[in-house]
Amino acid sequence: MIKSSRIRVGRNLDGYPLGPGITKEQRDEVMEKVKSAAETFEDDLKGTFYPLDGMTDETEKQLIADHVLFK
Repeated sequence: MIKSSRIRVGRNLDGYPLGPGITKEQRDEVMEKVKSAAETFEDDLKGTFYPLDGMTDETEKQLIADHVLFK
């Protein structure tokens, strides 16, 4: 059984520059698009979306302890 997974994005989204050239507003837009897409996942793909900015300290510590979130 899969306990966790990691997704590595190696390309930019159409209309957005690569990492170093993206603005805060564009990062927020990308996060909303990813969040919206993740909410459509069903069955084995369904999970919880954790934004890096705004999660509680308790959640962050638990995700680090579970080796899901890395500093």
